[in-house]
Amino acid sequence: MDDGDRRSKVQRLYDACDAVFSPGKGGLPTLTQIRWLRGILDGMEAADVGIDAGGDEGEMSSSSSSSSSDDEASPRAAARRLLSTRGFTRITYVHIHECDDFSMGVFCFPAGATLPLHDHPHMVVLSKLLYGSMRVSSYDWDTAPRSGPRKGGLAKVVAVDELREAPCRASVLFPQSGGNIHTLTAATPCALLDVLAPPYAEDLGRPSTYFSDMPVPSLPGFAVLEQAELPEDFRVVGAPYVGPELVVDMDLHD
Repeated sequence: MDDGDRRSKVQRLYDACDAVFSPGKGGLPTLTQIRWLRGILDGMEAADVGIDAGGDEGEMSSSSSSSSSDDEASPRAAARRLLSTRGFTRITYVHIHECDDFSMGVFCFPAGATLPLHDHPHMVVLSKLLYGSMRVSSYDWDTAPRSGPRKGGLAKVVAVDELREAPCRASVLFPQSGGNIHTLTAATPCALLDVLAPPYAEDLGRPSTYFSDMPVPSLPGFAVLEQAELPEDFRVVGAPYVGPELVVDMDLHD
C-alpha cells in the first residue's frame, strides 16, 4: 500500500472493483486484475468492515485505543464502532454496497450454521474469510446443466468438506471453474467478505438456485445435482454496516 494512500481498506476494495467491473469492461477480469483484487482482500480484517472479530457482548463495541474525549459524532469516532457478532444465532448478511456491476457484503455465521449448496450463474466471486473457520464442499458443472422447471445435471467435485481457517488467502470462483456451486458450514463462528460480479439478478438470468447432491458410485469424483427447495427453517437476516464510509461513484451507480 502506498504510504500516501489514506483511503480505508474497504474504500480501496470498492475502487478496485469499480475499475475492474465497471460498465464497458466486458468479459472476465484478467489474471492481473484478479491478483490485484485478491491482494487487497488478503490484507483485510474484520475491523476493516466494521466487525468485531472478538465478539464482545452487545450490538456495538468500541476500540479500546480510542480516546473517550472524541466527539461521538465525528468520523473518527464513527470509524471505531464495531458490530459484535457474538449474539448472532442465524447467518447474518452485512450489506456494504451493491450496483448493477458488483456487490460487497459480509456473511456472519454462528458455529454450525450452513449455507446450503447454491450456484453463482455467470458470476465471478471473490471471498475472504475474515475470522474463524469453515468447511467448504464445491462443484463445477461437467456439462451444461439442463434448463426447464428444475435445473440439474452432472457435476465434478472440486472440494469435499475442505477446512479453511483464517487467516488464509482470498478464494476466487469463476462461472465455470473454481467451485462455482458450493455449500459452506461454519466450524466456528466466522465471517466471509464476498464480492460478487455481477450480483444476483433473476430478471437478468442470474437467479440464486439451491441444489441437492448425490454421488455417482460408478463415477468417482462426480455427483448429480438436482435443484432443491430451501429448508423451511433456513433464513438469512440482515445487520447494519457500520464500517468506514464509502465514497461511491454516483455517475455510474445512481
